[in-house]
Amino acid sequence: MPKELLKYINSPKDLRSLKQDELPWLAKELRQFIINIVATKEGHLGASLGVVELTIALHYVFNTPEDLLVWDVGHQAYGHKILTGRKNIFNTNRQLGGISGFPKRDESEYDTFGVGHSSTSISAALGMAIASKLKGENKHHIAVIGDASIASGMAFEALNHAGVTDANLLVILNDNAIGIDPSVGALKQYLTNVKKGTQKRNNIIKALNFDYSGPIDGHDINKIISELERLKNVNGPKLLHIITTKGKGLKQAEIDQVKYHAPGKFNATTGEVIIKSDTKEPPKYQDVFGHTLVELAQKNKKIIGITPAMPTGSSLKYMMQQIPERAFDVGIAEQHAVTLAAGMATQGLTPFCNIYSTFLQRAYDQVIHDVALQNLPVIFCLDRAGLVGEDGATHHGVFDLAYLRCIPNLIIFAPRNEIELRNIMYTAQLKLKQPIAIRYPRGRGVTINWKQPFEKIEIGKGIQLKNGYNLAILSIGTIAKNITEAITDLNVSHYDMRFLKPLDETLLHEIFKTYKTIITVEDGTVKGGFGSAILEFASENNYKNIIKTLGVPDNFVEHGTVNELQNLLGLDAASLKILFKKNLL
Repeated sequence: MPKELLKYINSPKDLRSLKQDELPWLAKELRQFIINIVATKEGHLGASLGVVELTIALHYVFNTPEDLLVWDVGHQAYGHKILTGRKNIFNTNRQLGGISGFPKRDESEYDTFGVGHSSTSISAALGMAIASKLKGENKHHIAVIGDASIASGMAFEALNHAGVTDANLLVILNDNAIGIDPSVGALKQYLTNVKKGTQKRNNIIKALNFDYSGPIDGHDINKIISELERLKNVNGPKLLHIITTKGKGLKQAEIDQVKYHAPGKFNATTGEVIIKSDTKEPPKYQDVFGHTLVELAQKNKKIIGITPAMPTGSSLKYMMQQIPERAFDVGIAEQHAVTLAAGMATQGLTPFCNIYSTFLQRAYDQVIHDVALQNLPVIFCLDRAGLVGEDGATHHGVFDLAYLRCIPNLIIFAPRNEIELRNIMYTAQLKLKQPIAIRYPRGRGVTINWKQPFEKIEIGKGIQLKNGYNLAILSIGTIAKNITEAITDLNVSHYDMRFLKPLDETLLHEIFKTYKTIITVEDGTVKGGFGSAILEFASENNYKNIIKTLGVPDNFVEHGTVNELQNLLGLDAASLKILFKKNLL
């Protein structure tokens, strides 16, 4: 058998020219190609390794891109990208100017639907299937979704609708018992029982009018191809249940599936993760949250921790390990997480609901209707706020200040460092009478000795960090670090407003009466965010000062490192210094 198949595969058409008995060897090559690139360039590893056979089989059996293939979330789509014309540029994956880490419609005709957030694939593929039927087209429509994602409400909404249509839709359930963290909930237990052959109840999928088949071995490429060929001739909605191992083909990735979801740089031969440095560094903001929550919860028995499927990413895992009866991973269910927290708040508990900024967008109605409207003291901790880096446009947390600012009753706070994060968490659990959103970024902070005694923060109170003349710079959140670096030798004033809502109007009146020019800086969208709030204050109070707003522009920011993106947007220290100097002339 030839030992170099992948080098000749530049499209699924090339793939279909192979003999079926050559495909297992291609799977071996493809898996190693992914390992070699991700080992040095970083990215999502385990999910893509787990679906190599499935990916090859799908493009072998179906006539993509005529037949429409939708990947849920997209963590698992590296093999798909490599087989669909992007092999030679795959080393640019998730890098500035390179290809996206997720399927993206403007990148390839094979990427039929842009993804990044979970549980959208069935809805999208069903929409395509209905459109094809209305247009009289004879196409296949395939949605690949994991067991963690299919438990989300949106996926069930789509299954519920699809089950009463005659749409030509195939849902492939990639069951590996893990998302980023292990799957949770009754559906996970149900699927586990199905795999064991111990499930006695009626099949859930069949009850929704789907033609169910499986479970089958998702690493037996011949078995997958045989079943896909059969299902091509089955009318209406159908679901194929396959069992896979996340991280398949790399021993360490199979053993530690959480770490090897996105392990960073590692040795492609041994699989060992490369330790970056022994140098003592400031903590990650997520760990400050996680350890502080445990510290507070040990003294305040009313504190509850909630996360929708991100216990490791949010560091709620620490509370789950130490106080498991009061810490809940509810699965990929942001809407449920918010209203669960609201229900707990009605009974006098103090819920800390930790959701990535970008994922809270999925629960916007619950924040308004179930929390703010009832003025319930839910504490939202929004991790990954601002620019998140290589995950790109689907994951940047740049809209939270704007979309939360318009909600009545909601306090909004952005700490500039780890100590401020600790103190606002402490303050929030001191019987606060209304909801609060605390937003903080991905990555490390700035303070080595961060675990200081708690101090209560006065709600709605900003502070002056530097006193100068000529120019006032107003910031919110951790972007203050870049400003501090930019103004070391400039005679300007710098204020950390801390609260977007309520604004410190006393301080603002003082600023507007003292300085002719005011510049606002934020790591969120300039449309409707912090700068807009300052402009509104000026208008309401008839101030005529010169006001300039800096932040994320009104377009979707692509992927790259945080430093690269800040430089691109003029939010790095060097760019800010140049701009501030111009306004001093």
